[in-house]
Amino acid sequence: MGQTIVVLGAGVGGLIAANSMRLQLGQEHRIVLIEKSRDHTFAPSFPWVMTGYRTSGQITRDIRSLVRQGIEIVIDEAINIDCTKRVVSTKQKSFNYDYLVIALGADLRSELIPGLPDNAYTFYTLDGARKLHEALKNFKGGDIALVVSSMPYKCPGAPHEAAMLISSFFQRQSQSQKVNIHLFTPESQPMPVAGPQLGGVLKQMIESRGIKYYPFHKLASVDAENKELRFEGKTPVHYDMLIAIPPHRAPAVVLNAGITNEAGWIPVDGATLKANYKGVFAVGDITSLSIPGRWNPEVPMVLPKAGIFAHLEGEIAASQIVVAINNGKPAAQFSGIGYCIIEAGQGVAGLAYGNFIAEPHPQVLLRKAGRRWHIGRVLFEKWWLAPLTTRGSIFRHVLNAGTKIYKVPVKL
Repeated sequence: MGQTIVVLGAGVGGLIAANSMRLQLGQEHRIVLIEKSRDHTFAPSFPWVMTGYRTSGQITRDIRSLVRQGIEIVIDEAINIDCTKRVVSTKQKSFNYDYLVIALGADLRSELIPGLPDNAYTFYTLDGARKLHEALKNFKGGDIALVVSSMPYKCPGAPHEAAMLISSFFQRQSQSQKVNIHLFTPESQPMPVAGPQLGGVLKQMIESRGIKYYPFHKLASVDAENKELRFEGKTPVHYDMLIAIPPHRAPAVVLNAGITNEAGWIPVDGATLKANYKGVFAVGDITSLSIPGRWNPEVPMVLPKAGIFAHLEGEIAASQIVVAINNGKPAAQFSGIGYCIIEAGQGVAGLAYGNFIAEPHPQVLLRKAGRRWHIGRVLFEKWWLAPLTTRGSIFRHVLNAGTKIYKVPVKL
Protein backbone atom coordinates (compact mmCIF):
# COMPACT_ATOMS: atom_id res chain seq x y z
CA MET A 1 0.00 0.00 0.00
CA GLY A 2 1.27 3.44 -0.88
CA GLN A 3 2.57 5.83 1.74
CA THR A 4 2.01 9.60 1.95
CA ILE A 5 4.99 11.84 2.64
CA VAL A 6 4.36 15.52 3.36
CA VAL A 7 7.24 18.00 3.00
CA LEU A 8 6.71 21.41 4.61
CA GLY A 9 8.74 24.14 2.93
CA ALA A 10 10.33 24.41 -0.51
CA GLY A 11 13.62 25.94 0.46
CA VAL A 12 16.89 24.10 -0.10
CA GLY A 13 16.23 21.25 2.34
CA GLY A 14 12.61 20.73 1.32
CA LEU A 15 13.33 20.69 -2.41
CA ILE A 16 16.22 18.26 -2.01
CA ALA A 17 14.19 15.93 0.22
CA ALA A 18 11.12 15.90 -2.04
CA ASN A 19 13.08 15.45 -5.28
CA SER A 20 15.30 12.75 -3.83
CA MET A 21 12.34 10.73 -2.55
CA ARG A 22 10.46 11.08 -5.82
CA LEU A 23 13.49 9.74 -7.68
CA GLN A 24 13.76 6.69 -5.43
CA LEU A 25 10.14 5.82 -4.63
CA GLY A 26 7.50 4.30 -6.89
CA GLN A 27 4.54 6.34 -8.05
CA GLU A 28 2.23 4.48 -5.67
CA HIS A 29 3.74 6.62 -2.92
CA ARG A 30 2.36 10.15 -2.67
CA ILE A 31 4.73 13.07 -2.06
CA VAL A 32 3.11 16.41 -1.14
CA LEU A 33 5.24 19.57 -1.08
CA ILE A 34 3.58 22.46 0.78
CA GLU A 35 5.00 25.96 0.30
CA LYS A 36 3.33 29.32 0.85
CA SER A 37 5.14 31.10 -2.00
CA ARG A 38 5.10 30.11 -5.67
CA ASP A 39 8.51 31.74 -6.22
CA HIS A 40 11.77 30.23 -5.04
CA THR A 41 14.62 32.69 -4.47
CA PHE A 42 18.27 31.70 -4.13
CA ALA A 43 19.16 33.28 -0.79
CA PRO A 44 22.97 32.86 -1.09
CA SER A 45 22.84 35.43 -3.91
CA PHE A 46 21.04 38.12 -1.88
CA PRO A 47 24.38 39.85 -1.14
CA TRP A 48 24.96 40.08 -4.90
CA VAL A 49 21.55 41.77 -5.28
CA MET A 50 22.61 44.13 -2.48
CA THR A 51 25.66 45.23 -4.44
CA GLY A 52 24.08 45.17 -7.90
CA TYR A 53 25.75 42.01 -9.27
CA ARG A 54 22.34 40.35 -9.63
CA THR A 55 18.75 41.42 -10.18
CA SER A 56 15.86 39.77 -8.39
CA GLY A 57 14.71 38.12 -11.62
CA GLN A 58 18.08 36.45 -12.10
CA ILE A 59 17.82 34.54 -8.82
CA THR A 60 14.07 33.80 -8.75
CA ARG A 61 12.38 30.73 -10.21
CA ASP A 62 8.88 29.28 -10.24
CA ILE A 63 8.98 26.32 -7.85
CA ARG A 64 7.43 24.08 -10.50
CA SER A 65 10.60 24.28 -12.60
CA LEU A 66 12.65 22.95 -9.68
CA VAL A 67 10.41 20.04 -8.69
CA ARG A 68 10.27 16.57 -10.24
CA GLN A 69 7.15 15.34 -11.98
CA GLY A 70 4.99 13.28 -9.69
CA ILE A 71 5.32 15.61 -6.70
CA GLU A 72 2.07 17.28 -5.66
CA ILE A 73 2.77 20.99 -5.15
CA VAL A 74 0.45 22.84 -2.78
CA ILE A 75 0.82 26.62 -2.68
CA ASP A 76 -0.61 27.30 0.75
CA GLU A 77 0.51 28.08 4.30
CA ALA A 78 0.68 25.41 6.99
CA ILE A 79 -1.21 26.56 10.08
CA ASN A 80 -1.20 23.44 12.26
CA ILE A 81 0.96 20.34 12.76
CA ASP A 82 -0.44 17.47 14.82
CA CYS A 83 2.34 14.92 15.22
CA THR A 84 0.16 12.61 17.33
CA LYS A 85 -2.66 12.32 14.79
CA ARG A 86 -0.22 12.71 11.88
CA VAL A 87 -2.10 15.56 10.25
CA VAL A 88 -0.89 18.81 8.70
CA SER A 89 -3.46 21.55 8.14
CA THR A 90 -3.11 24.48 5.78
CA LYS A 91 -5.41 27.46 5.35
CA GLN A 92 -7.39 25.49 2.75
CA LYS A 93 -7.28 21.79 3.68
CA SER A 94 -5.69 19.04 5.77
CA PHE A 95 -3.26 16.28 4.83
CA ASN A 96 -2.78 12.98 6.63
CA TYR A 97 0.78 11.69 6.45
CA ASP A 98 2.82 8.58 7.12
CA TYR A 99 6.06 10.56 7.07
CA LEU A 100 6.62 14.27 7.57
CA VAL A 101 9.68 16.37 6.68
CA ILE A 102 9.67 19.81 8.28
CA ALA A 103 11.85 22.23 6.33
CA LEU A 104 10.21 25.57 7.17
CA GLY A 105 13.42 27.47 7.89
CA ALA A 106 13.57 30.45 10.24
CA ASP A 107 11.45 33.58 10.36
CA LEU A 108 13.03 37.03 10.70
CA ARG A 109 11.70 38.94 13.72
CA SER A 110 13.04 42.50 13.68
CA GLU A 111 10.36 43.63 16.14
CA LEU A 112 12.14 41.76 18.94
CA ILE A 113 14.76 44.54 19.05
CA PRO A 114 13.19 47.92 20.00
CA GLY A 115 13.68 50.47 17.24
CA LEU A 116 15.09 47.99 14.74
CA PRO A 117 12.21 47.34 12.29
CA ASP A 118 11.78 50.90 11.01
CA ASN A 119 15.39 52.03 11.04
CA ALA A 120 17.51 49.29 9.54
CA TYR A 121 18.18 47.83 6.12
CA THR A 122 18.80 44.13 5.66
CA PHE A 123 20.05 41.82 2.91
CA TYR A 124 18.42 38.75 4.46
CA THR A 125 15.35 39.06 2.24
CA LEU A 126 15.15 39.68 -1.50
CA ASP A 127 13.12 42.86 -1.06
CA GLY A 128 15.51 44.02 1.64
CA ALA A 129 18.52 43.42 -0.59
CA ARG A 130 16.92 45.46 -3.40
CA LYS A 131 16.15 48.38 -1.07
CA LEU A 132 19.63 48.24 0.41
CA HIS A 133 21.19 48.39 -3.06
CA GLU A 134 19.35 51.65 -3.76
CA ALA A 135 20.41 53.03 -0.38
CA LEU A 136 24.07 52.15 -0.99
CA LYS A 137 23.97 53.87 -4.39
CA ASN A 138 22.68 57.05 -2.76
CA PHE A 139 24.89 56.96 0.34
CA LYS A 140 27.16 60.01 0.43
CA GLY A 141 29.50 58.92 3.17
CA GLY A 142 29.76 58.29 6.89
CA ASP A 143 29.55 55.34 9.25
CA ILE A 144 27.83 52.13 8.15
CA ALA A 145 27.01 49.81 11.04
CA LEU A 146 26.43 46.17 10.06
CA VAL A 147 24.96 44.44 13.09
CA VAL A 148 24.29 40.80 13.95
CA SER A 149 21.35 41.45 16.26
CA SER A 150 21.19 38.05 17.99
CA MET A 151 22.11 34.38 17.85
CA PRO A 152 21.59 32.05 16.11
CA TYR A 153 21.35 33.28 12.54
CA LYS A 154 21.53 31.50 9.20
CA CYS A 155 24.63 31.51 7.04
CA PRO A 156 27.40 32.19 9.59
CA GLY A 157 29.71 33.71 6.95
CA ALA A 158 27.12 36.18 5.63
CA PRO A 159 27.89 39.19 7.89
CA HIS A 160 31.59 39.10 7.03
CA GLU A 161 30.86 38.51 3.36
CA ALA A 162 28.41 41.44 3.26
CA ALA A 163 30.88 43.79 4.94
CA MET A 164 33.59 42.94 2.40
CA LEU A 165 31.20 43.22 -0.55
CA ILE A 166 30.04 46.63 0.65
CA SER A 167 33.65 47.72 0.99
CA SER A 168 34.32 46.54 -2.57
CA PHE A 169 31.16 48.34 -3.77
CA PHE A 170 32.41 51.71 -2.51
CA GLN A 171 35.87 51.07 -3.92
CA ARG A 172 34.28 50.67 -7.34
CA GLN A 173 32.44 53.93 -6.78
CA SER A 174 35.70 55.64 -5.72
CA GLN A 175 34.10 56.50 -2.37
CA SER A 176 36.01 54.18 -0.05
CA GLN A 177 37.67 57.14 1.70
CA LYS A 178 34.25 58.55 2.59
CA VAL A 179 32.79 55.39 4.11
CA ASN A 180 33.63 53.66 7.39
CA ILE A 181 32.27 50.12 7.81
CA HIS A 182 31.78 48.69 11.31
CA LEU A 183 30.76 45.08 11.95
CA PHE A 184 29.19 44.34 15.35
CA THR A 185 28.34 40.85 16.64
CA PRO A 186 27.56 39.16 19.96
CA GLU A 187 29.95 36.37 18.97
CA SER A 188 33.48 36.04 20.33
CA GLN A 189 34.97 35.81 16.82
CA PRO A 190 33.94 35.19 13.21
CA MET A 191 32.36 31.73 12.82
CA PRO A 192 33.20 30.57 16.37
CA VAL A 193 32.03 27.00 15.73
CA ALA A 194 34.96 26.57 13.32
CA GLY A 195 37.53 27.33 16.00
CA PRO A 196 39.97 30.10 16.95
CA GLN A 197 42.44 29.59 14.10
CA LEU A 198 39.87 29.99 11.33
CA GLY A 199 38.21 32.86 13.19
CA GLY A 200 41.53 34.67 13.46
CA VAL A 201 42.25 34.29 9.74
CA LEU A 202 38.78 35.51 8.79
CA LYS A 203 39.05 38.47 11.16
CA GLN A 204 42.36 39.43 9.56
CA MET A 205 40.76 39.08 6.14
CA ILE A 206 37.96 41.47 7.15
CA GLU A 207 40.22 44.04 8.76
CA SER A 208 42.62 44.04 5.81
CA ARG A 209 39.78 45.69 3.86
CA GLY A 210 39.52 48.52 6.37
CA ILE A 211 36.50 47.09 8.17
CA LYS A 212 36.35 47.54 11.96
CA TYR A 213 35.29 44.37 13.78
CA TYR A 214 33.60 44.44 17.21
CA PRO A 215 32.93 41.08 18.97
CA PHE A 216 30.92 40.69 22.20
CA HIS A 217 28.43 43.41 21.19
CA LYS A 218 24.86 42.28 21.92
CA LEU A 219 22.32 44.70 20.48
CA ALA A 220 19.67 45.88 22.97
CA SER A 221 17.88 48.66 21.07
CA VAL A 222 18.15 51.30 18.35
CA ASP A 223 17.74 55.02 19.08
CA ALA A 224 16.60 56.29 15.69
CA GLU A 225 16.28 59.92 16.78
CA ASN A 226 19.95 60.15 17.71
CA LYS A 227 21.09 57.45 15.27
CA GLU A 228 22.64 55.41 18.03
CA LEU A 229 22.99 51.70 18.70
CA ARG A 230 22.56 50.58 22.30
CA PHE A 231 24.53 47.45 23.18
CA GLU A 232 24.36 45.63 26.51
CA GLY A 233 27.08 46.98 28.79
CA LYS A 234 28.63 49.14 26.06
CA THR A 235 28.82 52.81 25.19
CA PRO A 236 26.22 53.91 22.58
CA VAL A 237 27.54 53.86 19.01
CA HIS A 238 26.64 56.38 16.29
CA TYR A 239 25.66 55.29 12.78
CA ASP A 240 24.70 56.98 9.53
CA MET A 241 23.37 53.80 7.91
CA LEU A 242 22.24 50.72 9.78
CA ILE A 243 22.26 47.25 8.19
CA ALA A 244 21.01 44.46 10.43
CA ILE A 245 20.68 40.73 10.50
CA PRO A 246 17.36 40.46 12.36
CA PRO A 247 16.64 37.97 15.16
CA HIS A 248 15.74 34.50 13.90
CA ARG A 249 12.88 32.44 15.31
CA ALA A 250 11.03 29.27 14.35
CA PRO A 251 7.72 29.84 12.52
CA ALA A 252 4.65 29.98 14.77
CA VAL A 253 3.20 26.77 13.31
CA VAL A 254 6.25 24.87 14.58
CA LEU A 255 6.30 26.54 18.00
CA ASN A 256 2.59 25.82 18.46
CA ALA A 257 3.08 22.16 17.56
CA GLY A 258 5.01 21.51 20.77
CA ILE A 259 7.95 19.87 19.02
CA THR A 260 10.68 22.42 19.79
CA ASN A 261 13.28 22.58 22.54
CA GLU A 262 13.71 25.41 25.07
CA ALA A 263 15.58 27.47 22.47
CA GLY A 264 12.63 27.22 20.08
CA TRP A 265 14.09 24.86 17.45
CA ILE A 266 13.35 21.23 16.57
CA PRO A 267 15.90 18.86 18.14
CA VAL A 268 16.89 16.04 15.79
CA ASP A 269 19.05 12.96 15.89
CA GLY A 270 22.48 13.90 14.57
CA ALA A 271 22.77 10.88 12.29
CA THR A 272 19.24 10.46 10.91
CA LEU A 273 17.52 13.88 11.28
CA LYS A 274 14.63 12.17 13.08
CA ALA A 275 12.60 14.34 15.44
CA ASN A 276 10.98 13.12 18.65
CA TYR A 277 7.79 11.89 16.98
CA LYS A 278 7.28 8.77 14.89
CA GLY A 279 7.71 9.41 11.18
CA VAL A 280 8.78 13.04 11.65
CA PHE A 281 12.05 14.45 10.32
CA ALA A 282 13.33 18.03 10.31
CA VAL A 283 16.03 19.54 8.10
CA GLY A 284 17.73 22.89 7.62
CA ASP A 285 17.44 26.08 9.65
CA ILE A 286 14.48 24.86 11.72
CA THR A 287 16.62 22.22 13.43
CA SER A 288 18.85 22.14 16.48
CA LEU A 289 21.66 19.63 16.07
CA SER A 290 24.11 19.53 18.95
CA ILE A 291 27.80 19.34 18.14
CA PRO A 292 29.46 16.76 20.42
CA GLY A 293 32.94 18.22 20.06
CA ARG A 294 33.36 21.93 20.76
CA TRP A 295 36.14 24.38 21.44
CA ASN A 296 34.88 25.65 24.78
CA PRO A 297 33.14 22.94 26.86
CA GLU A 298 31.32 25.65 28.82
CA VAL A 299 29.65 27.03 25.69
CA PRO A 300 27.30 24.48 24.04
CA MET A 301 27.43 24.56 20.27
CA VAL A 302 24.92 23.57 17.61
CA LEU A 303 25.41 22.98 13.92
CA PRO A 304 25.35 26.29 12.01
CA LYS A 305 22.23 27.19 10.06
CA ALA A 306 23.51 27.05 6.50
CA GLY A 307 22.27 26.08 3.06
CA ILE A 308 24.88 23.36 2.59
CA PHE A 309 23.66 21.56 5.71
CA ALA A 310 20.00 21.95 4.68
CA HIS A 311 20.99 20.36 1.34
CA LEU A 312 22.80 17.42 2.92
CA GLU A 313 20.18 16.92 5.64
CA GLY A 314 17.46 16.83 2.99
CA GLU A 315 19.29 13.97 1.30
CA ILE A 316 19.71 12.06 4.58
CA ALA A 317 16.07 12.46 5.64
CA ALA A 318 14.97 11.29 2.20
CA SER A 319 17.27 8.26 2.41
CA GLN A 320 15.94 7.34 5.85
CA ILE A 321 12.32 7.48 4.65
CA VAL A 322 13.00 5.56 1.43
CA VAL A 323 14.74 2.76 3.33
CA ALA A 324 11.94 2.63 5.92
CA ILE A 325 9.30 2.32 3.18
CA ASN A 326 11.20 -0.23 1.09
CA ASN A 327 12.62 -2.20 4.05
CA GLY A 328 15.98 -1.80 2.41
CA LYS A 329 19.58 -1.70 3.54
CA PRO A 330 20.67 0.75 6.24
CA ALA A 331 20.21 4.34 5.13
CA ALA A 332 22.91 6.97 4.80
CA GLN A 333 23.69 9.07 7.86
CA PHE A 334 24.63 12.71 8.26
CA SER A 335 28.40 13.21 8.06
CA GLY A 336 28.73 16.81 9.27
CA ILE A 337 31.05 17.63 6.38
CA GLY A 338 30.23 20.97 4.82
CA TYR A 339 31.65 24.10 3.28
CA CYS A 340 31.00 27.81 3.03
CA ILE A 341 32.19 30.02 0.16
CA ILE A 342 32.70 33.52 1.54
CA GLU A 343 32.68 36.32 -1.02
CA ALA A 344 35.41 38.88 -0.36
CA GLY A 345 34.65 41.37 -3.14
CA GLN A 346 36.60 42.16 -6.31
CA GLY A 347 35.74 38.76 -7.79
CA VAL A 348 37.47 36.64 -5.15
CA ALA A 349 36.21 34.42 -2.35
CA GLY A 350 37.48 32.20 0.44
CA LEU A 351 36.44 28.63 1.23
CA ALA A 352 35.78 27.25 4.72
CA TYR A 353 35.63 23.46 4.53
CA GLY A 354 35.66 20.58 7.00
CA ASN A 355 33.84 18.30 9.41
CA PHE A 356 31.64 20.36 11.71
CA ILE A 357 30.68 17.47 14.00
CA ALA A 358 34.14 15.94 14.43
CA GLU A 359 35.48 15.20 17.89
CA PRO A 360 37.04 16.47 20.05
CA HIS A 361 36.12 19.63 18.09
CA PRO A 362 35.17 20.65 14.56
CA GLN A 363 37.95 20.35 11.99
CA VAL A 364 37.47 23.28 9.60
CA LEU A 365 40.01 25.01 7.37
CA LEU A 366 39.83 28.33 5.54
CA ARG A 367 41.40 28.25 2.10
CA LYS A 368 43.14 31.37 0.83
CA ALA A 369 40.80 33.76 -0.97
CA GLY A 370 41.01 33.54 -4.73
CA ARG A 371 39.05 33.78 -7.93
CA ARG A 372 38.50 30.02 -8.21
CA TRP A 373 36.21 29.92 -5.16
CA HIS A 374 34.17 32.83 -6.55
CA ILE A 375 33.80 30.99 -9.87
CA GLY A 376 32.77 27.86 -8.00
CA ARG A 377 29.99 29.77 -6.26
CA VAL A 378 28.76 31.20 -9.55
CA LEU A 379 28.71 27.70 -11.07
CA PHE A 380 26.70 26.33 -8.19
CA GLU A 381 24.20 29.19 -8.43
CA LYS A 382 23.69 28.45 -12.15
CA TRP A 383 23.21 24.75 -11.47
CA TRP A 384 20.74 25.25 -8.61
CA LEU A 385 18.54 27.70 -10.53
CA ALA A 386 18.46 25.62 -13.72
CA PRO A 387 15.23 23.74 -14.54
CA LEU A 388 15.46 20.10 -13.56
CA THR A 389 15.07 19.13 -17.21
CA THR A 390 18.39 20.80 -18.08
CA ARG A 391 20.35 20.17 -14.88
CA GLY A 392 22.01 17.06 -16.29
CA SER A 393 23.99 18.93 -18.93
CA ILE A 394 24.73 21.81 -16.55
CA PHE A 395 25.78 19.31 -13.88
CA ARG A 396 28.36 17.80 -16.25
CA HIS A 397 29.59 21.29 -17.12
CA VAL A 398 29.93 22.15 -13.43
CA LEU A 399 31.81 18.94 -12.71
CA ASN A 400 34.24 19.52 -15.57
CA ALA A 401 34.79 23.16 -14.67
CA GLY A 402 34.97 22.33 -10.98
CA THR A 403 37.64 19.71 -11.52
CA LYS A 404 39.80 22.33 -13.23
CA ILE A 405 39.09 24.99 -10.59
CA TYR A 406 39.34 22.90 -7.43
CA LYS A 407 41.85 20.33 -8.75
CA VAL A 408 39.56 17.58 -7.39
CA PRO A 409 36.18 16.20 -8.53
CA VAL A 410 33.37 18.40 -7.27
CA LYS A 411 30.21 16.85 -5.83
CA LEU A 412 27.14 19.09 -5.80
